[in-house]
Amino acid sequence: MSSDSQLLTLENVTRSVLLPDDSDLHILTGINLSVNEGDHIAIVGRSGTGKSTLLNILGLLDRPTSGTMTWRGKDATRLSARQAAGVRGRDLGFVFQQFNLLPGRTALENVMAPLMYSTGRDFWQRRKLASQALERVGLGSRLDSMPQTLSGGEQQRVAIARALVRRPRVVLADEPTGALDVTTGLAVMQLLDEATVESGAALITITHDANVAALARERFRLDGGQLLPLRQEVAQ
Repeated sequence: MSSDSQLLTLENVTRSVLLPDDSDLHILTGINLSVNEGDHIAIVGRSGTGKSTLLNILGLLDRPTSGTMTWRGKDATRLSARQAAGVRGRDLGFVFQQFNLLPGRTALENVMAPLMYSTGRDFWQRRKLASQALERVGLGSRLDSMPQTLSGGEQQRVAIARALVRRPRVVLADEPTGALDVTTGLAVMQLLDEATVESGAALITITHDANVAALARERFRLDGGQLLPLRQEVAQ
């Protein structure tokens, strides 16, 4: 893989928090991960293993306590809050378990929302771009539907369209099937995988579901504050 396709790297990344008794709680103890264009990575872990903490670091919402993190070859730990927000808005897409759609706004308006902060073509063509994104996820006929009139699977499709509308380089999916039944969840994940492959974006899925993880091409388990290749655990 060429360095030009490398998007994100973590080397010996740790994250600790100070407890009220002045002791340190070590959440991440040495994370190593390399993310390239087109990757589909699944990270599996039980509740309390640090999945959310790792997601926040990957999404530039938090900083490591120690270690090296790079974004497209540059030291991401040196980004200012404004620069990090710029990367999130431009290059990162987020899909959450609870959909987080805006109530009282149509599917189209929800997908348009990230483009309201854009400039140039993306801003002036925001309605067209949002319509196209919804078409790609099979909701071209539901543009004017309110979230409460959509099924759980349809709401998650709207959330996927919203995450992809700005053509991000990396999509971070946090338990994206947790609020869906098994069949709908797998269908949504297959759609998300296909959509990111089509756009060339990397997809990182944080999940506790082995069936969802099985769809990824690289699989890790977060355990003891470290990422372990899932294939090694199976071999053991």
